[in-house]
Order: sequence, then structure tokens, then C-alpha cells
Amino acid sequence: MHPAIAHARDAFAAWLAAERGRFALFLPVCMGAGIIAYFGRVSEPSLWPAAAIAATTLGLAALRPAPPLLRAALLAICFAAGGFASARLATWRAPPWPDLPRGAVVIAGTITSLEALPEGRRVTLGAPSLDGAPPLARAIRLRLRDTDDILLAPGDAMRVRALIRPPSPPAYPGGWDMQRDAWFAGIAAYGFAIGPAARLQPASGGRWQNLRESVAARIMAALPGPRGAIAATLLTGIGTAIPPDDRAAFQASGLAHLLAVAGLHIGIVMGSLFGLTRAALAASERIALHAPVKRIAAVAALGGGVLYLALTGAHVPILRSFAMACLVTLALLTGRRAVSVRALALAALALMATAPDIILGVSFQMSFAAVLALVAGWEVLAPRLALLTAGRWWRGPALYVGGLAVTSALAGTASLPYAAYHFGNATLFYVPANMLAVPLTALWVMPWGMAALALMPFGLERLALAPMGAGIAGLRAIAHGVAAWPNALWPVPQMPPAGLLLVSAGLIWLCLWRTRLRLIGLAAMLAGLASPWLAPAPDILVSPDARVIAVHVGGQMFVSAAPGASAFDREAPGRVWGSQNGGVLSCLAGACPLTIRGALALLLIDPAADCTGATLVLSALPLHGRCRAPVVIDRFSVRAEGATAITLGPAGALRVTDHALRGRRPWVIAPATGTTPSGLPPAQTE
Repeated sequence: MHPAIAHARDAFAAWLAAERGRFALFLPVCMGAGIIAYFGRVSEPSLWPAAAIAATTLGLAALRPAPPLLRAALLAICFAAGGFASARLATWRAPPWPDLPRGAVVIAGTITSLEALPEGRRVTLGAPSLDGAPPLARAIRLRLRDTDDILLAPGDAMRVRALIRPPSPPAYPGGWDMQRDAWFAGIAAYGFAIGPAARLQPASGGRWQNLRESVAARIMAALPGPRGAIAATLLTGIGTAIPPDDRAAFQASGLAHLLAVAGLHIGIVMGSLFGLTRAALAASERIALHAPVKRIAAVAALGGGVLYLALTGAHVPILRSFAMACLVTLALLTGRRAVSVRALALAALALMATAPDIILGVSFQMSFAAVLALVAGWEVLAPRLALLTAGRWWRGPALYVGGLAVTSALAGTASLPYAAYHFGNATLFYVPANMLAVPLTALWVMPWGMAALALMPFGLERLALAPMGAGIAGLRAIAHGVAAWPNALWPVPQMPPAGLLLVSAGLIWLCLWRTRLRLIGLAAMLAGLASPWLAPAPDILVSPDARVIAVHVGGQMFVSAAPGASAFDREAPGRVWGSQNGGVLSCLAGACPLTIRGALALLLIDPAADCTGATLVLSALPLHGRCRAPVVIDRFSVRAEGATAITLGPAGALRVTDHALRGRRPWVIAPATGTTPSGLPPAQTE
């Protein structure tokens, strides 16, 4: 054998030995790849081929003896096909879109959720009936009138006259797909009340059915204003009442994760219960000597986690965190390592198997990226930092501060690309903000919040909510103070999907392997982070109703918004280009000429304006075929093809439409179904 080949063989064998046991961590990655492959299609595939491949490869992998590499390849294919099949099955289980009326309708249904907003309330009605018709299989979410002060609670049957419409399509090709989210969430339509709500029947499910909302209401009654809204968010997960300026400050300072109940919160709750229970049991010498104190405390903490999970609404971040907590508890009971990448992999498998669509959500992506970076980072750094624990008196505090900084840096840096992709901006000062806010939350705000929940059955919650409110005032001061720093929130162009996949693949590769080959992941991450500036961005964006036409030329963005354009559609171009509105276009004789890379585009203000010689003609109004330009985009064309992105060049106009990207999928609402009277605003969540 040639020496080079022998050396390569020995190096590969040494690498396999060093990475033993790590391949299993990639099985959730394979499942996620299969789910992404399913959602990336433009037509609906059959379930049976993927299911057959998964079953066949699993059976072959179970055969013995089988070479390890072959078994690994078979398992990878099995999990990828299984992810594809689970996503297809989840789509099949979802009820189809109903036919909805175009005008006002009387809706009767049972309140499944009641949320307080900064102004008014929002209800979700289960099994709604429209004008007395049979109940729908999907829910309807409505915003009640601000002046409607009727007493309502979850479980109540109510009736209201409202305007509704199906979920809106993406604001631009490749943008947030509200229709897909609503499909898997079981939502049929969004809307707003145009008449007073009437309570038909009180809740019959007892006090536990509206416990969450009643707890939030009592908190906000004891702590009025923003402090109460934030306290209710931390203790119940209901964050709809937080004022927009506070939410924006927490986002700009890198503290938005404090308002999304997740691992930090349930960790504080369960850690506190574990410590209190263990200390209480250890106070008795007999119990301490003869009972498994540590295991009893772990079970008690898990029980508290279950209650906190139920109280905060069982959202994706808290579900992921609770799954991790269950594995940690199991590890404590069996004497195994409590926190590991393997536990995170098992939690990811459980969540993706039960709800495959969550992999596309920002909550899943940011939370798993942050936890993966924390667990893998501390696997590498903990042995080195442990050397600092002995010695002089100042090393303990220094280790705490350094550990807090490292934790903030790891979690914030790992989740930053996902926030930039979904929101179009990056927070620059998340490390100092978290170093101040996280200890305040963990050591003061949340413990007092837990005390308030314990005192609430006795009507004494104000005793604990007052100091909790003082701590929240400190959090708000930190958030607003850091958000006011120069360039605290840095707008960035939107990363293409391929760039986000590169970042994700690089992060996974970096965190899951042990040897130095893991550093290859850094190159993939850097390539993904650079993709917004390397991939060509479109020059023009047209919203799905053509009311918003945005142009990016010369490093500036210009937005033309017709009457009735939604705020969401007006803000969407800024997230794509990472720009602010640059001013007003120069328009003459009813048309605004734009020359981009030698191509002439005309934005018509008057449909009768002259469009001779233009490569591209844009209009928010119907042109009825009057212009003969190579590419004409008006209200009728976007109604048929969806939101449109155009790139201009010497060869003409390259057009990408929303319907071409999304294709014919069950959650894509056909134009004939999705049209509504022009006076209705688009349906957007708040």
C-alpha cells in the first residue's frame, strides 16, 4: 500500500476513534434536513415514498453484522426520510382552508384565548360559526373594539359582528409566510370587530380553564402599566400588553429573550425549587442521612417546571427547555451527566417529530442555536475556567463575571444571525446588556415573581409584586439605556436562505465534533454571514396588493405607498435591504422614471401616463393592458402572481414572484380565495 494512502487511512481511523459517539448527534440534523427539503418543494409530494425509504433503511441498519459506516449512512437516510414524511403527515392532518365571506359576518364561538393588548383585547374563537353556519374546523382570531369593556374569559361562548379575511401572503418573495404559520396553527382567518361583543354563555370548564389569563389580569391590576405587562409576560407568557416602545428597546439592547419565556426562566424556576427543596430536606439530619435528598429535590423541581410550563402557555422555547429539563432530571436520577449536547439532540428530535413546522420559526432557530453554543462552548471552556476557581479570594467573583460574559457572548452570537435574517437588524451591545440584566432577572425579578404566585391564592401577591416591579423598572432602564447607545440596532440586508443554511451547518459542525476539524464550521459560518453582501439583492419590490412599491438604487431606498397599504408591507423592504426610506422619487407627467444599470423603469402615478421605451412599468392601479413594455406589473398581475421582486440590468428585467417560489402547496391560498374588498386592511398578527 502506498505510504500516503496508509497515512490517510490511519488518520481517518484516528479521527473516527476521537469522534466516537458523536455521529448520533447528527441524526436530528438529518431529520431537520428532511423537513426543510419538504418545505422547500413547490408541489405537494406523496407521503409513501419517504415513509418506505425510512422503514427500509431502518430495517437494513438493524441487520447484523453491518459495517459501521454503512449503518451510519443508512440511519442518516432513515432520519432524513422520516423528517420528510413527518412534515408531509403534519400537513395532511391539518384541516383545509374554509371558504370565507367577503363582507361583515356575525361570528359565534368559544373563546380559547383572550389576550390583553396595549389598547384593547384580542380573542381566539374555537369552532366558530359564521352567520349560523356549521362550525369551522379552524379557529378565528379577532381584535375587539377598544371601547368594548364586556367581561369575557376563556371558555365563554360569545358572538360579535366582524370583518375577517384569510392570512396574508408574504410581503415579498421569500418573506415571512403567514399563511403557512396559520395553516399549522389551525387558524382560518384574522379580523377585527365592528360591533360590540356579546357573551352568550359563561365558561363551563371551571377555574383552571382561565387560570393563565386570570393570573395575568391580577398581576397587571397590582402592577399597572409597563411593569405589570412585563411581569405578566415573565410569569404567564402573555406578552401582548407590553408597550411597543418597551418591546423595541428590549430588542435593540439584545434583551428580547427576557420577554420570550424560555430556558432562562424555567431554569431559574426549577433551579430555585431544587435548591429550596434540597435545603429544606437537609435541615433534618435523619432525612439527610437516610433519604435520597438530591433525587427528591430534582423531582420536586420537575413538578414545578410542569406547572410553570402550563402557566406560560407551552410555547416552543419553553417546550424545548422543558424537554431539556426532563432529561436533566432523568440524568440526576440515574447518576448521569445532567447537561449535554446529547440531551439537546433528544429534545430536538422530540419537538421535530411532533411539530415539524417549528423548524422554520425564529423561536426554534434562535433558542436551539443559543443552547447548542452554550453547551458545546462550555464543554470546551469549563476545564480551562475551572483552573481559576482555586487560589486568591478575587478569583471567585472574577470567574462569575467572566462566566456571565462568556455565556452572554456564546448565546448572543449564536442567535444573532437568525435574528438578523428574520428581523433585518443586529444588536451590537448584547453582552454588556445581558451582564447587567440577567443577574437582576435571576436573583431578584424571578424569585419575587415565584413568591407572588405562591401568595396569590391568599390574595397577598402585592407583597411580592412590589419588589418584583422595582426589579422590572431596573430592567427597563437597562434596556432603554443600552438601546440609546449609538448604532445599538444595526440594520443589515437580509441574508438569503442559502446563507442561513450555511450559518446553521457551520454552527452545527463546529459544536458537534470534538477534533480540530470542527473549525471548518467557522469558514461556513463566515461565508453565510457574508452572503447578504455577496448575493445580488433585488432592485424593486412590489407588495402582494401592489399598494407598496419600493426601489433600492444608489444605496438609498424609496417607498411609494398607496392609500390602504399596511404598515407591515411598508416596513418589509427595509428589512430586505437594511435601509431607511431615502426620500421622494422625482416624478413628472404622472410617471417616476428610474434608470438602473442602463434599464429604464417607470413607476406610473397616473395610469394614462406615457410608458413608451420603458423596460419595466410599475403601477399600483390596473393598467388593463395599455402599456406594451417587456415587463408590466400592476395590481392585476400581483393578484395573480403574488408579491414580486425585480432585478434590472442590460439584459432587461428579471422577475421573481411569490407564487413561483411557494408553488402549489396546501397552505398557499389561491388568489380567488384570498381576495377581499379593497377597503379591508391585510390580516397581520400583532
